Amino acid sequence: MTSPIDHVAHVEALLCTLTPVDAREVASLEQARAVLPSLAQPFSEDAQDTHVTASGFVVGPRGVLLHHHLKLGIWVQPGGHIDEGEWPHGAAQREVLEETGLEVVDPPGGPTVVRIDVHPGPRGHTHLDLGFLFVGGDDDPAPPPHESQAVRWCTIDEALALAEPGLRGFLGTLEAMAGRHGVTVGRGARKG
Repeated sequence: MTSPIDHVAHVEALLCTLTPVDAREVASLEQARAVLPSLAQPFSEDAQDTHVTASGFVVGPRGVLLHHHLKLGIWVQPGGHIDEGEWPHGAAQREVLEETGLEVVDPPGGPTVVRIDVHPGPRGHTHLDLGFLFVGGDDDPAPPPHESQAVRWCTIDEALALAEPGLRGFLGTLEAMAGRHGVTVGRGARKG
């Protein structure tokens, strides 16, 4: 059984691997580092108004994967809350599967956190979102009926045009970042 102290230490270690790419991420990193030690249960959405969430930046031969968030009405990467007993990486991978129907794998170097974003969540909550890099295949997204059906592979340029403004700074660096982790971001054409 792990303790909240283990959870805080785990997230702090992940944050140490990040190099912020824009002013938003610099501010998010500072805010996350400041508030994280005060969280009694950092992964619980019910224990406090601020908690850690996890998301997945999926790249592959067809580009980058985005979905239109049902509640927020914006194009973002798949992600959500961390379930009891989960760690952020596993939660991000599960959320990608649940929201897009796509199974993804880690880049060649293993699990890689590539972004921290602090943003408002529902019910007045604040999310400290850890974004992980995943590699997708060539399959079409197949979200289940209760999830947003607006899920698509995008070129980087298409993603920049669609995504919510707070995500654009990061997306502008995603292709180079993925390359540093041994992953090529495709140009949107389906093989076959």
